This record gives sequence, structure tokens and C-alpha cells, in this order.
Amino acid sequence: MTTAISFFAGAGGLDTGMHQAGFDIRLTVEIVDTFCNTLRLNYPELNVKSGDIMAYDRERIYSEANLNQDEEVDFMFGGSPCQSFSTAGKRKAFSDPRGQAMIKFAELVREVRPKVFLLENVKGLLSAALKHRPLNQRGDGFPPLEEDELPGSALKHLLRQFRGYNVNLELVNAANYGVPQTRERVFFVGVRSDLGMDFQFPAKTHSPEGADGLQRWITVGELLQNVHVDEHHYVDYSADRLQYMQMIPRGGGNWRDLPKNIVKIAMGGAYESGGGKVGFYRRLWVDRPAPTMLTSPIQKSTNLGHPYEDRPLSIEEYLAIQEFPLGYQVAGSISQKYTQIGNAVPVRLARVLGESILELLQNIEFQRHENDVNNQVAAAAIDR
Repeated sequence: MTTAISFFAGAGGLDTGMHQAGFDIRLTVEIVDTFCNTLRLNYPELNVKSGDIMAYDRERIYSEANLNQDEEVDFMFGGSPCQSFSTAGKRKAFSDPRGQAMIKFAELVREVRPKVFLLENVKGLLSAALKHRPLNQRGDGFPPLEEDELPGSALKHLLRQFRGYNVNLELVNAANYGVPQTRERVFFVGVRSDLGMDFQFPAKTHSPEGADGLQRWITVGELLQNVHVDEHHYVDYSADRLQYMQMIPRGGGNWRDLPKNIVKIAMGGAYESGGGKVGFYRRLWVDRPAPTMLTSPIQKSTNLGHPYEDRPLSIEEYLAIQEFPLGYQVAGSISQKYTQIGNAVPVRLARVLGESILELLQNIEFQRHENDVNNQVAAAAIDR
């Protein structure tokens, strides 16, 4: 079986998908104890370690994964913390400890030298600067941006850390692979340079309208028809929020659908602010995929309301939209549960990527075998 090492495991979205694809995950590392408990609840046989990636090196990985020192690791993967690159955050990039964890992942890739690695993060990484200069310190009267302050400089810095690998990256929309969610994340897949191969991302299977032989995106309405739960667990809206949510049309809508004499009061200071404000008082639309599952469905500006009921999405619906297996258990408080599920890579997407990587690894082994046979034939010819 093909061996893999997992970091930043969280609730196990990537691990679950990679396991379904056929990988033998020899070590799973997660820093938060509660998240480790989630993994152990669902995978008692999984080798889960509660630890900080910053404390790992090749020797510790091999020891905890029970690998012989001469064994090759086939695959290393992880979805590193994203807050330092989120457009909603302070964009501290690699000066933030969470950004430093990504650099550490690259360092471990160079030490362990797996045949292939996968790293996932938010799309804000694509445009982030290595050093962020506040907006009020730009323009007239200020010096021009330095190279490290330019958009995309953080990405260039990260790619330099993966020396010795042919790296392909792509901004992936999960809905294009049959996930009922328009979640966009950037994925990096690197193949060790000496193996002489590159990774190609799998072809999309779905599109918004199902044109050109593709299937149509899966909608929230279609998903909810197949979600059968005895009891939903969620955080209730406040009384103020509830009264306004009850005014939003069933089947999908947001603050723009509030009565005209109410909307300004309901929105408060946000009414005069810029931006689309699409998440305010949002009920999910039944004829569209869900937006990205967030770490909380009841934040004022990013509400994820049930399309028909006067409540936010439940833990059970979060799990279904992220396509965790039926009966998947999540440890911790309800807030911790939302955080774990919201941060996860959708399981179906992880499996699709894992299957493509597994096929690549099989091709690598086939090529190695062919090369060995050819070398033996050549050596035999010389001996004659």
C-alpha cells in the first residue's frame, strides 16, 4: 500500500479522502487535542499524534510513523492554517506563526523527500505580499512598494522553499468536482524532480449549467433531500437576528430581500459600507451550491442560514455539505465542531485529488521498473 504522512489534520477531511483513495496514512499530526479526539473517534486504528509541526524533523517523522530509515515516503500532505493569508485577516504572511508552519512543511518536504506532496491553502495566498504595507502608507508621499511588498511575492517565496520539486498549483472550486459547495482553495502538488514526472490536476466533472458533457453543479436543495437526521445541533439566533431572518424568503435570500422600511435598521452601520454584503441575513439558495462552509454559520456578515427553517445550518448539515461519511463524529463544543468542519477540505475533493496522485505514483513505479529492466538488459549485453 502507498505510504503517506499527514500534517494539519483538523477534523480529517483530507485524511478521509486520501484514505478512501487508497493511501496508507502512517502518521497523522494535529496540534489541537480536541481535533485529535475527532480523528480517534472515527479512526481508532489511525496513528494520530497531538503535536506541533514546528517540533518535527525527519527522524521524528520516521520514528512516529514506524518507518525504516531507508524507506521512501510516497506522499506527504496537509492543509496548513490559512489566517495569515486570508483577505479578511491582517495578511502577515510568513511573519505570522501560522504562516511559519507552512514554511516548516516545506522544510520537512526537503528533509523527508517524499515522492509527491500536496499543500492546501486559501486563494488569498496567490495575491499576498511577503511584507504587508498598510494602505494608509501607500501612494502619493510614500516610497514605491518594495519587491517583497508586491502582490504575489509571498507565493514566489513559498515556491522557492520547494526546491528539488516540480510544483504545479491550481485554484480549485470544489463545486467543479461534484461537491455541493463553491469553495475555492489553492492546491500545490509537487513531484520530486529526479522522478521525471509532473502532476496534472484531474479534469473537472461538473460546471454551473452542466454544459459540454459535464454534470451540473449539485445544489443545496438536492443535498438536503438526502440528509435525514434525527436531531440537528446548532447555535440559536439572537432574538434580534431571528426576527429579521424570519422576513427573508424561504428558498434563499439575504438582506436585500428585507422590507424597505426595515432594511436600514436591520443592517445598522453596515448599510452605508461598501461591498456586496451578500452574507448579511443570508438564507442559502436551494437552487445553488452552498457557499464556503465557514468556522461559524452565525457571524453577522457571513450568515449561513437554513433555506427553509429559521435557524443556521446545523452540525449535521455542515458535515453533509463537506461530504464526511454518514455518522462521522466530531469532538468538542458546538463552536469547536463548526470550526473543525468549516476548515476541512471537502472529502470528495480530497478523494479525487488523492486518486490522481495515486495514479501518478503508480506510473512512477512502472517507469522505475521499466528503467531497471532496461538497465539489466543493457548490462547483460555488455557482459556478452
